[in-house]
Formats: sequence, C-alpha cells, structure tokens
Amino acid sequence: MKDILMNTYNRLPVTFVKGEGPWLHDDQGKKYLDAISGIAVCSLGHAHPAVTRALCEQASTLVHTSNLYGIANQQRLGEQLVELSGMDRVFFANSGAEANEAAIKLARLHGHARGIDNPVILVMEESFHGRTMATLTATGNRKVQAGFEPLVQGFARVPYGDLDALKTAADNLRDIVAVLVEPVQGEGGVNIPPADYLPGIRALCDEHDWLMMLDEIQTGMGRTGKPFAFQHHDLLPDVMTLAKALGNGMPIGACLARGKAAGLFAPGNHGTTFGGNPLACAAGLAVVETMKTEALWDRAAEAGNRLHQALAHGLADAAGVLEIRSLGMMLGIQLDRPCAELVLKALEQGLLINVTADSVVRLLPPLILDDAQIDELAESLSRLILEFLEADQ
Repeated sequence: MKDILMNTYNRLPVTFVKGEGPWLHDDQGKKYLDAISGIAVCSLGHAHPAVTRALCEQASTLVHTSNLYGIANQQRLGEQLVELSGMDRVFFANSGAEANEAAIKLARLHGHARGIDNPVILVMEESFHGRTMATLTATGNRKVQAGFEPLVQGFARVPYGDLDALKTAADNLRDIVAVLVEPVQGEGGVNIPPADYLPGIRALCDEHDWLMMLDEIQTGMGRTGKPFAFQHHDLLPDVMTLAKALGNGMPIGACLARGKAAGLFAPGNHGTTFGGNPLACAAGLAVVETMKTEALWDRAAEAGNRLHQALAHGLADAAGVLEIRSLGMMLGIQLDRPCAELVLKALEQGLLINVTADSVVRLLPPLILDDAQIDELAESLSRLILEFLEADQ
C-alpha cells in the first residue's frame, strides 16, 4: 500500500469495516469487543439506531449552511445541554481542542475585562487538553509539546489534585484569571482527585474572581455516572467543554458558559465554519435524547461498579497490579511496569483496550454494555494481564 498518509499515528494492524453495539468487525471477518469506544466517543455503541436515523434523515434534508444564518438543530441541542448542565449559553465547535480554544479565549477576555494585560490560566501536570498550539501548551505532557516550541504564553502549571499548590499559586502570581482542569484525568492515567478538590477550586475561583473551567471532553455525557462529572459535587463551573461522546462519532464540540463568562463573546470575537451545523447537531440531539430516555448515566454507574468489582476479583492475587481506579465507566488499572504490549495482545484476543501513562490499562467501554459483556470483558482482560505479569517476571 502506498504510504500517502502523514506519519502521525502508530496504527495497530487492523482495519474495521463494520460496527454493531459494543462490537467491531474487521476486513477479515474477525469480531472484537470494543472496550475503548473510539477513545470515549461511541458511548451508545456503534451504529446506534437513533443516531443512524437522525443522520440519514438530516443528510437527506440539509447538511450545512454556515453560522451566518439560524440553525434550528443548533438551538435545540443548545437548549438540551443548558437544561442538562445548568449552564447558560453554548458555542458549538468541531472538536474538543476547538472547544478548549474557545474556553481559553473566554479566560483571556475575562482577564482583559479586569484590566489584566497578560492573563494567566492555571493548568495541571499530567493533563491533556488537545493538540492545537494553545491546548498543547495547556497540556501537562512534555511529549505532546516537544518540537513545537515556542509555546504559547499565559499558562502556569501546578500538580493535579493539590489544592495547596493552587493556593500557593494564588499567593505568588498576580495575573491568574482562570483554572482549566479535568474532573478526572484521562490521558494522564485515569487520575481521580480527592473529593474536596473540585469544590476547593470552586471556592478559590470565587475568592479571586477566576473562571473555573472544566474540560469534560472525556468525562462528560454520562461516562462517570452523572451527565457531567462536576455533578458528583454541589457546584457549577463557569465554563465547561464537551466533545467526544456528544456526537457518538460525528465530530462536534461545545463550550458552555454561565454567568459573566456567558456574556464575554461578542460578534466577531470567535467563530467557526462547520461548528454546530445541522448534521452534527442532529447527531448530538439523538445522543442526548437517547441518554435521557434510557438514563444511561445511571447505567454507567452500575456497569462501572460491576466492572470494577469483577476486575478486582480477577486480579486480586496479582502483585503487579497496584491499583484499580474508576468513576463510572472510566477505569484505569495501574500496573507496576510499562505495559503497552498489552494492547496488541488484547487485539489478538478480540479485545480493544488502551494503555496510557505507560503503565495504566485504560477502559472506556460503551455505556450500553450488558452484564454478560461486562463479565466477559473483565474475565478476558484479567487473564491477559495475569499472563503478561507472569511472563514479565
């Protein structure tokens, strides 16, 4: 095959041609249980009837006009997200990185409105916010940034989960205007902060007139057992970003804001050609309506608990397993050694998983998994990990 694609991915030796619920089929006829959902995207599974129907019906009517005109589906989806989240306004984009770019621009506008010429956004170590220049600068992973210097100014980094570090930053940096943080770090290894972390950030933001900006691109849309992960706490952010599962595979992102943050943009401040077009928003509407009708965030909590318990039982005697971390259907199995080779071993066994932060097996299964599929996943993965640990002694 001619090498015409830019060398940006270490692709696995498989090509999928069909999806159905939690299953994928490759071009050789082999079937796989998808426990990564296109990296937290296909939370309703593959080829979900409601999404398929919405896309087909909308594509036969109107795909794109531009944001120079009213878009009925965009208005309807915005209303659904505002109602579900408690936020006030929405800007639609095409991806999570673009949604985070919008959040970063809101933070800078907020700073300038306060008379701060060089606004600073606090971001976290081990975070991931995207691969545009601003979002890779915000990302706390040197591998993502390497080769793209000079990075964008206006970010200061502190350890994740450490409120004292945030308080120290507040005491020493005068120009902070916002905190950008993931409720649970996904790429960083499924890192779950202490229970008082997000409420503590909310209190600091209120005290210092900062914007609390939550990157819910991976945690949002029901994955953690609530519609949005911040809803595990009694708080509201000022800004929240979404993407991934919002379209169940159809590219769409959203930046939601409330209060003073919701009124910062004016015509000409920001825009997009494709964002929020009728087709993408038709998919988003189908996703939101399905999740609400089927209460899939409740199912995510139940299924995630069952999967965690099954994995804990299957790996109970494995000395190389340091910890299993989970919130809903977002799970990380922390090993005591690098384990990237497990991805290929699982693929060979008809199972799709992911390894992040070198030594964390990450699972982001579709929220629609039934109990039998959860048990199959736990049994297969436990066996693979045990075999890997025994062979690597």
